[in-house]
Amino acid sequence: MPTYSQPITDLIQKRFSCRKYSKASISVEMREKLREYMTHLCIGPFGTPMRFDLITADDQDGKALRGLGTYGFIQGASGFVVGALGAGQQNLEEYGYRMEQIVLAATDLGLGTCWLGGTFTKSTFARRIELQDDERMPAILAIGVIQDENSARNGVMRQYVAGQRRIPWEELFFDRLWGKGLSPEVAGEYSRPLEMVRLGPSASNKQPWRIVQTDGFFHFFIQRTKGYRNLLTRLVQVDDMQRLDMGIAMCHFELTARELGLKGKWGIVDHGLDLPDDQIEYSVSWVLTS
Repeated sequence: MPTYSQPITDLIQKRFSCRKYSKASISVEMREKLREYMTHLCIGPFGTPMRFDLITADDQDGKALRGLGTYGFIQGASGFVVGALGAGQQNLEEYGYRMEQIVLAATDLGLGTCWLGGTFTKSTFARRIELQDDERMPAILAIGVIQDENSARNGVMRQYVAGQRRIPWEELFFDRLWGKGLSPEVAGEYSRPLEMVRLGPSASNKQPWRIVQTDGFFHFFIQRTKGYRNLLTRLVQVDDMQRLDMGIAMCHFELTARELGLKGKWGIVDHGLDLPDDQIEYSVSWVLTS
């Protein structure tokens, strides 16, 4: 797995959604480092094929973004990370997982990024990566040189403050039974990976991840917001962004766990838990290994 020059927990907390960029181009050295990094991300955790590229922004990209409505406020991005995703049962989670790794790599280089979800299949972005009929492009990244370092620091502070307003631990993480709050003390050495999940970005800040710790497992679930998926599909024709969010959660959890020397792997298992309603969907499990 590719490495970073800074602790992963620092990068997760430094990252923020950058919407205003400098007109300066990303340096050749940075572009080469990012493209080299992306060559290691061609397969997801469950084996789904995907590929990524860094493209230079042009006028047509601005028009494509304006078509997304909510995301038309991106200003001055000098590039975009685009991706092509193959078929697979967990493919959206895998795409979110790998794209967030790229976000953290860009953060490591001091660049700004912003996730953008939408229908890109017939867009200029799709043409520039030569998207095939059996591939999809569920999201892209705006990327560039941050316009103002002071604004960037304020952005990090806003993210930190927002993190304090995020859903509390006991409502996100459960101990053996759904709804039985898991405390950081009981989570022990896994409290840090869980906290990095809690601080992760998510579409519309819905924070859909729920995790249940049982003997030898951490089971990941999506807590659906009633009507949210249908609303997004109807308004801006996006893919299932909450599944991409789960990929981000997986990325933060695993990278932090590995940095701490905690061993495990991803799997799909029979979790055996009683769930309170049909708005909760099982996603994936982290299986502890020795």
